[in-house]
Amino acid sequence: MQEILELDFEIFHFINATLSNSVFDFLLPILREKITWIPFYLFLAYFLISRFSKNGLIIFLVGCITVGLADFTSSTLIKKNVKRLRPCNVEQPLYPVVERVHCGGGYSFTSSHAANHFSLAVFLILAIGRRFRWIKWPLISWAAAISFSQIYVGVHFPLDILFGGILGSILARIVFSTLAKFLPHTILRRNYT
Repeated sequence: MQEILELDFEIFHFINATLSNSVFDFLLPILREKITWIPFYLFLAYFLISRFSKNGLIIFLVGCITVGLADFTSSTLIKKNVKRLRPCNVEQPLYPVVERVHCGGGYSFTSSHAANHFSLAVFLILAIGRRFRWIKWPLISWAAAISFSQIYVGVHFPLDILFGGILGSILARIVFSTLAKFLPHTILRRNYT
């Protein structure tokens, strides 16, 4: 286990320090901010509702519930029990940590940013991906870029991101498959079967 944690810190150091450059220094702290994505969320709500009316509203609301579930599971159930320190709070790190944002005092494992964004990305892929096949890679890339930025700015280890992304993806799948069974006459059912 110690070897895995050391490798995790090695990969963290590579992303956080070795990949350091002025473009990432400017862009990635902005990319991870919630406020940055408000226009996207508003557009998403508009697109889903205008394209699918009632079904679009259901997809949007359930997407929000999925993100809330991912956030609760990551922040409340997992982080408070695992209690892994953030890289920027480790007392004697293997390498110096470059802090590009305020570190905060919360725990690190799993990354709620990764869980939340992957839960929304995967839910949307499942909900409308058959109709809009092109959305898969942009949504996965969006969630991955936000997750990567968490490592770069110094607040999460790669394993926090990996397991946060897995957690969000699994929860999205569970929510979607459950909803599709309970709403058999919606777009959800047609995309699921």
